[in-house]
Amino acid sequence: MANLKELKNRISSVNSTRKITSAMKMVAASRLRRAQDAAEQARPFSERMERMIASVLATPGAGEGGPKLLAGSGSDNVHLLIVVTSDRGLCGGFNANISRETRNRIRALEADGKTVKLLCIGRKGRDQLRREHGDKIVDTIQDIGRTVVTIDEAGDIAKRLVEMFDAGEFDVCTVIYNRFVSAMTQIVTVQQLIPVSIEAPAEGEGEETAATAGGAIYEFEPVGEDILGELLPTNLRVQVFHALLESGASEHGARMSAMDNATRNAGDMIDDLTLTYNRSRQAKITSELIEIISGAEAV
Repeated sequence: MANLKELKNRISSVNSTRKITSAMKMVAASRLRRAQDAAEQARPFSERMERMIASVLATPGAGEGGPKLLAGSGSDNVHLLIVVTSDRGLCGGFNANISRETRNRIRALEADGKTVKLLCIGRKGRDQLRREHGDKIVDTIQDIGRTVVTIDEAGDIAKRLVEMFDAGEFDVCTVIYNRFVSAMTQIVTVQQLIPVSIEAPAEGEGEETAATAGGAIYEFEPVGEDILGELLPTNLRVQVFHALLESGASEHGARMSAMDNATRNAGDMIDDLTLTYNRSRQAKITSELIEIISGAEAV
């Protein structure tokens, strides 16, 4: 059993750690509200962009010979995975879940004979993947959303993706990120960005996305192909922005939850150590009293 001095030092150390985790929890909670609001406000805009593209594609001949971002390169041999993680740790399984999903996607793609490349947004994703897949990492983008994610940052990433795609560096681009649900729950989401993938509405649903919504027939000016040429780059920027916002809110939520658990665990440890300290101290006092009484009786 540790002596009293060691127990006292350990209690002091754990108490200092609890103060740090408690402070980090409060900082994450204060940032979470703003990040959550931004992510929730971006969702309708992101969904509306997809519906708008679906409306244009619903017009006869709109998807024939469309832009490359829609039609693709004609091949799917090279896949670029955008791995969205954080630059800092202490956020529970936030980064590990993304890395696990990325490894699973790499194994599945390589089993089909595909070539995989990785573009890491966030230092933690790079650090966790480079031991096994360091040769696949083409670059790492750091300090995104250090204070708040901006559309300009998303625009720079989207512009780079378009340049890489036009240069033939990949055929399919997919982003992997955490979608924010609550501070306790984040869902790993995989979304194909290039070529754009618009899910068709189920039967009886999504009438508003059709070009003939409400019985009316819409004619687009200029033609659908020209509209898509403007919409698709904008949609790419919006979807990247949306993914970054969702990831940012998820990071703050995961960190707040992790620091709350760490603070609670530190408190429980302090209680256990204090109980052990008091018992040891009492035992030592009792032992000293016995020695004094025994000595007195011997005299």
